[in-house]
Amino acid sequence: MIEKKDIELERAVLIGVITKDQDEERSKEYLDELEFLTYTAGGEVLKRFTQKMDMPNPKTFIGSGKMVEVENFIKDNDVGTAIFDDELSAAQERNISKILGCKVLDRTNLILDIFAQRATTSYARTQVELAPVSYTHLTLPTTPYV
Repeated sequence: MIEKKDIELERAVLIGVITKDQDEERSKEYLDELEFLTYTAGGEVLKRFTQKMDMPNPKTFIGSGKMVEVENFIKDNDVGTAIFDDELSAAQERNISKILGCKVLDRTNLILDIFAQRATTSYARTQVELAPVSYTHLTLPTTPYV
């Protein structure tokens, strides 16, 4: 997902939606946290994009005009990753990735990436590998915690 290099941080943009349930102030707080997570994962946030919507677009999460704005910025600034503050469906992730031509992550996948980078034991690496499967199938791991 986000690849750490010696010193060079991967260039990223953050994308969030402001809804009636999440005002601008709360959205800013969430994007601040997401920026910290991005840095922790080895990324550098170049820009934040937000859009006011009643509901996220079921195909691309954000509207077509905002998508063009994000796409242009990504191409003009050699951005490698677009990170969405909210959970994306598999179809949304595919659609967005095709449009933007870069890696697309949501908050949960970014957090899983951080765990994967920090897993040192074989047991921890196995648990990290199983986490996305559990996450996508909405099931909890059956292994007992020791």
